[in-house]
Amino acid sequence: MVTAGEFRKGVTFEMEGAVYSVVDFLHVKPGKGSPFVRAKLKNVMTGQVKDMTFNPSDKFQSAVIEKKEMTYLYSDGGIYYFMDAETYDQIPLNKDAVEDALNFVTVNMNCTMYFYKNNPFSVVPPTFVELEVIDCEPGIQGDTSKSTTKPAKLETGYVLNVPLFVNMGDKIRIDTRDGSYMERVK
Repeated sequence: MVTAGEFRKGVTFEMEGAVYSVVDFLHVKPGKGSPFVRAKLKNVMTGQVKDMTFNPSDKFQSAVIEKKEMTYLYSDGGIYYFMDAETYDQIPLNKDAVEDALNFVTVNMNCTMYFYKNNPFSVVPPTFVELEVIDCEPGIQGDTSKSTTKPAKLETGYVLNVPLFVNMGDKIRIDTRDGSYMERVK
């Protein structure tokens, strides 16, 4: 059991039949009246974020979220298959659970899969990935009159802005937390 007074970032608990993770919290002790806890919660299954206020003594059942290293194998229609490297079990997931990760994941890439009560609900790609640029405009040397970036399409289909010196066929490193360009890889 966890009380609202024990909320910290990352704490997971069950409430109203759903599992929530604490994104942000604030313990408030007003001059008059009783103290309360203001928290921003994220539903780990749906990704929905909501703000709530609790009495510090409110109790909730703790939720244990497991994570495993999985390898992306292939997709078949709207189903995406991942393999557990230890047991070789294949786990199929719908596009809803992997949609954000698909921008950065290629075949045979390791990802982190999150489980609640042995049910997978989310896939997170590695923090940094190296992907090939398959389509972008050629950069014109010395052209600094416009912005210093241009759109580039990666092998996964994801489009991001890259510096003018990046060309088709180059491999670039990307930060998957915000989808931003980091550097060109040699």
